[in-house]
Amino acid sequence: MNVVSKTVSLPLKPREFKFFIDGEWRAGKDFFDRSSPAHDVPVTRIPRCTREDLDEAVAAARRAFENGSWSGLPAADRAAVLLKAAGLLRERRDDIAYWEVLENGKPISQAKGEIDHCIACFEMAAGAARMLHGDTFNNLGEGLFGMVLREPIGVVGLITPWNFPFMILCERAPFILASGCTLVVKPAEVTSATTLLLAEILADAGLPKGVFNVVTGTGRTVGQAMTEHQDIDMLSFTGSTGVGKSCIHAAADSNLKKLGLELGGKNPIVVFADSNLEDAADAVAFGISFNTGQCCVSSSRLIVERSVAEKFERLVVAKMEKIRVGDPFDPETQIGAITTEAQNKTILDYIAKGKAEGAKLLCGGGIVDFGKGQYIQPTLFTDVKPSMGIARDEIFGPVLASFHFDTIDEAIAIANDTVYGLAASVWSKDIDKALAVTRRVRAGRFWVNTIMSGGPETPLGGFKQSGWGREAGLYGVEEYTQIKSVHIETGKRSHWIS
Repeated sequence: MNVVSKTVSLPLKPREFKFFIDGEWRAGKDFFDRSSPAHDVPVTRIPRCTREDLDEAVAAARRAFENGSWSGLPAADRAAVLLKAAGLLRERRDDIAYWEVLENGKPISQAKGEIDHCIACFEMAAGAARMLHGDTFNNLGEGLFGMVLREPIGVVGLITPWNFPFMILCERAPFILASGCTLVVKPAEVTSATTLLLAEILADAGLPKGVFNVVTGTGRTVGQAMTEHQDIDMLSFTGSTGVGKSCIHAAADSNLKKLGLELGGKNPIVVFADSNLEDAADAVAFGISFNTGQCCVSSSRLIVERSVAEKFERLVVAKMEKIRVGDPFDPETQIGAITTEAQNKTILDYIAKGKAEGAKLLCGGGIVDFGKGQYIQPTLFTDVKPSMGIARDEIFGPVLASFHFDTIDEAIAIANDTVYGLAASVWSKDIDKALAVTRRVRAGRFWVNTIMSGGPETPLGGFKQSGWGREAGLYGVEEYTQIKSVHIETGKRSHWIS
C-alpha cells in the first residue's frame, strides 16, 4: 500500500460498492470512479443507478411503510434500534472516517469529530422518538373530546451533498426514522461510500428491510426523479439555493410533496470593539476555514467595528497564516483538500474576481502545491464593496470578505444585506448589543461569542432563500409528521332532523 502517514495507507485499488434496496445489496452495471482529492489515486467505485432502480427503492420503502414493520412499532422499539445503531457507529468510527477522508478530502481529526456528532444524533433521535406526542382538547364541552395526532408522513426522499456526506445524513436520517417514516437516500455521487456504510450499520442494528434504501447516482438522473416521484411523500434536500428552487418546481408539478430544504448561506460574523478580539479573531479564522470553507454555515462575511478594524484584521491574518494545510490523514492538519475539481476552480475564480473588482487581498489567495491533490490558502479580502461578487455570492471556499461599520444599526443592515439567512454570529461583551443583533439579524442559527457550536438537541435551518423547515432535535422529528385532528362525541347526538 501507499503509506501517506505513520498510521494510514491508501488502498491499492478502488473499493467497489453495491447499492442497497429492500434489505439487499445489488451490484451496479455502470460506475462512478472516484479519486481522492487529496492524493490523486482511485479510491471507490460507486454504482450509477437508474430511474428504474429508484422506482424499486421507492416501492420497497412504500411496502415497508404500509405494512407497519417500522411505523407500527412502539416508539420504544424504534428507539432501541437507533441506540443500537449509535453503538455500532461508535465501534466503526475509524473505518467510517477513513472512507469519508478518502472521498471528501477533509482532515481525519474533523471526520472523527463529525462521527461523534453523528452518534449523538442517533442517541438524541432515540429519545425524541419516545417523546413524540400529540395533544388533547378537553375544553370543547361536555359531549365532545378533541385529540391531535402526529403521524409519520410516509416515504421520504433524502438528497445529501458532498461537503458533509455523513454528518448531514445523520442530522436527518435518525430523526426521520424516529418519526416512523421510511427512507430512500441519494448521496452525492462523489461521496457515496459512507452513506452505503450506514445502510450496513442500520441493517445490523435491526432496522426492518425496506425502511432505509440507498440509490446512488447523479442529481440530474436520480435526484431529479426523486423530486418528481409521485410516491415520495416528502423530500429533504441539502445543497445550493438554485437546485432547491428546481426542487420546488418539480414538487409542484408532480404530487405537491412536502419539502425540507437547507440551502445556501452568506453568513455574517459581527465583531464589536468591546469583544475579546483574540477570541473573536480565532473564531473568524475557524469559521471560514473549517471544512475548507465548504460549509453552508461558514462565516464568510466579517463585519467589524471600524475603530478596531485594522487591528482586528491583522489578528485574523496572523491566525490564518498559522493554519496547517496538508495531508488530511495527518492528525495535525486543519485544512485538507478541496473536494471537487469544479469547486476548486470556482473558488480560485472568485479570488481572481475579488482582485479584479478592487478588493484588497490581506492574506492567502493562492494554491498550496504538494505535487498532488488540490489545496487553497485561507484568504482574506478587505475594502470589499457590497456590489462585489465576493460580497454577495456563496463561494463555498476559504474566502472571507471584510466590511467595516460605525453603529449597531449599520452592522445589522450589512448583516441582513443578503438573500440568505442561514446562520450568523455576534461578538460583544455588552449583552444588550449582542441581543439586539441576535433579534434583528435574520438567520436560522445564531451564535453569541462562539461559532458553529451546539448539538443535535437544537434545530437546524434557515430564513429567506436559505431554505424551508427544520432538521434535528424534536422539531426535526415533527417535521416528518403530519397532524390529524380527531373529535370524539360522547353521549347521545342532538338530532339535526327532528
